[in-house]
Amino acid sequence: MTDYLDCLKSARYGACVVAACLVLGCTTPQSEPAAGGQAQFTPTEQLGKLLFFDTTLSTPSGQSCATCHSPDAGFGDPVQQLPVSRGAHPDRFGNRNDLTAAYAAFVPPLRFDEDEDMWVGGLFWDGRAADLAEQAKGPPLNPLEMANPDVETITEALRVAPYRDLFLEVFGDDALDDAARAFDLMADAIAAYEATSELSPFDSKYDLFLAGEVQLSEQESRGLVLYESEAKGNCAACHPNRPGADGSPPLFTDHTYDNLGVPKNPENPFYSLPPEFNPDGHRYVDLGLGATVDDPDMYGMFRVPTLRNAALTQPYMHNGVFKTLYQAVAFYNSRDVAPWPAPEWPENVNRDELGDLGLTTQEIEDIVAFLRTLSDGYRSRRERQDGKTVGQQGARP
Repeated sequence: MTDYLDCLKSARYGACVVAACLVLGCTTPQSEPAAGGQAQFTPTEQLGKLLFFDTTLSTPSGQSCATCHSPDAGFGDPVQQLPVSRGAHPDRFGNRNDLTAAYAAFVPPLRFDEDEDMWVGGLFWDGRAADLAEQAKGPPLNPLEMANPDVETITEALRVAPYRDLFLEVFGDDALDDAARAFDLMADAIAAYEATSELSPFDSKYDLFLAGEVQLSEQESRGLVLYESEAKGNCAACHPNRPGADGSPPLFTDHTYDNLGVPKNPENPFYSLPPEFNPDGHRYVDLGLGATVDDPDMYGMFRVPTLRNAALTQPYMHNGVFKTLYQAVAFYNSRDVAPWPAPEWPENVNRDELGDLGLTTQEIEDIVAFLRTLSDGYRSRRERQDGKTVGQQGARP
């Protein structure tokens, strides 16, 4: 376990990211420094980070990847009052709640598992992207997100970007000559950054607990027991929380798909967009994986997301219908025995693993307490708190 974490933390960072971020106006926290206090990235990772935070790559300017995937919000959308993200055009909204970009590097390509008779993997809620680079190509051209009309518009922005020389250094002097190729290279660089330990640090309180460095509180420990219990929460059935056979940290997802019976979200502003963006209006139904694999039996099924950083990435579910972790767990607990609204897609709802768990209010709160131990940055938060405490003690007369 420790060797694996150390390997992840050895990813290299670059000091030029700091200066270029000042030019671009990005506000990302620094990763842990290498020896000598200088952060290290490979040149490709440096470039990817600059691209990730560049707000000039949308039309109109003002939206970057980090706008909807901020490190301050667990690489989810920091505007958590809305169920879905606002686009570069402020009157446009996506149809789905943004997934966190953290730990996305570990999602395998979409495939059908013959042994388990189920679909596994793929990025986005519906699995339509095979890898990080393919995923990175979606938002820049989506009219509801970064809204660029074509790849030439994006390449023109790259040609005048403050990191243009780094782009050419990484990919060659002709890297920006052809727009289609430049767009592909941009996506490759963003994928390289997203695969670094900055987005997958494995440094939550639970990670330190697994490493034997800290203890969970009494309530967190109760929540862990409930989380794992097949007779209670049964969360681990789809969100496994134990290290792999090789000692690798748990990802809190099995990358499969499920129809949880989630209701439509009447507060989703996507429903009110004009017909050019949503021809179905309030009748719109998100078909999820079924649309990707062209299989009606898979309609209404969505990928099981990681629960890492869940406390930082509200709202929840594919349409952001639940605003708090407590609401989400309460839905799992009582969907079939309480007056919840009807499912958005009523067929193939999972009736076996959730819906009537019999959890008490206290037990729901305990599970939520455990889920809060999955937020990244626990070690640094604890060190800052310890330093603050020492400083306060030293100031005493």
